[in-house]
Amino acid sequence: MKLTKHRNLIITVIALLAAVVIFEQHLGKKNEADIPQNKALPAAQESLPAIGKALPAESGPKAGHLAPSFTIRSEDGTSYTVGGPRDKAVLLNFWASWCDPCQKEAPELNKIAEKYRNTLDIYGINVTSYDYKANAERFVKKYKLAFPVMFDLKGEVYAKYYGTVFPTNVLIDQNGIVSEIILGGLTAEEMDQKLKKLVREQNE
Repeated sequence: MKLTKHRNLIITVIALLAAVVIFEQHLGKKNEADIPQNKALPAAQESLPAIGKALPAESGPKAGHLAPSFTIRSEDGTSYTVGGPRDKAVLLNFWASWCDPCQKEAPELNKIAEKYRNTLDIYGINVTSYDYKANAERFVKKYKLAFPVMFDLKGEVYAKYYGTVFPTNVLIDQNGIVSEIILGGLTAEEMDQKLKKLVREQNE
């Protein structure tokens, strides 16, 4: 009789222990399921651009790049700024008074200024660091330049455009992007064709 009771007690204890073990295993699995797991970033996050990545249009004196920005004053104190979007395209004309091609194109630039007055600004920039200001002033009077003229006294603006040749003409569209850099003189017909293309592209 006693053996039977002991055996029943042992069976009961074993059953209770087994139940406890099963319960703990179930509870452990549930807790693991409740803990948030580290997941891979969504594709959109993984493909974020690196900090400091270059903009589509880089800044620099090269076709397709943003035109180097600057502000320069004319003799009457008016400030002229290049850089970024603007109402009109712009032609930067870097010149020196002693430059033969500059002398030849001066009258043509006056005609261009009149012809394209509604769609193009011309800024005549004398690179005074390669010239004498008095000579440049006589040049302006002689050719009666009909567009804004500035004196780049230290050649800082010219340097921004890596200038090495006179004349240098830089065509910049309304978005502030360099369309073309022309080294040396062109015929009136050649320049007109380039300006027609510039104006046509900005109206498309």
